[in-house]
Amino acid sequence: MKEKLRSFKDLIVWQKAYQLTLDIYKITAEFPKNEQYGLVTQMRRAAVSVVSNIAEGYARKGKREYINFLSMAYASLSELETQVLLSKDLEYIKEDRSKELLSLRNEVGGMLFSMQQKLAAVP
Repeated sequence: MKEKLRSFKDLIVWQKAYQLTLDIYKITAEFPKNEQYGLVTQMRRAAVSVVSNIAEGYARKGKREYINFLSMAYASLSELETQVLLSKDLEYIKEDRSKELLSLRNEVGGMLFSMQQKLAAVP
């Protein structure tokens, strides 16, 4: 028997997105000072947007609203992916670290896509 979710914090996708957000905050703390209002801010906002949209969508009462918020989370995740790639190419992030971030990004992305598909299939 499946245990009922009590909170958005029980969602594995939220937990993984939360970890991704923490990772982004930690790694961007090491970026050059001249990126403080550039990539650092953009990456942090995108990461926070992912986890926040998952939480907000879960709290919504309507299925269509929930799917919409998951879609926004996925879009922010794609934005974050681009920023991680830029950071790697600008040599702000080492390749092995960018691979870890992108792997977690892909895992979260797959979960978000699957959730959207499953919710859309429910009448």
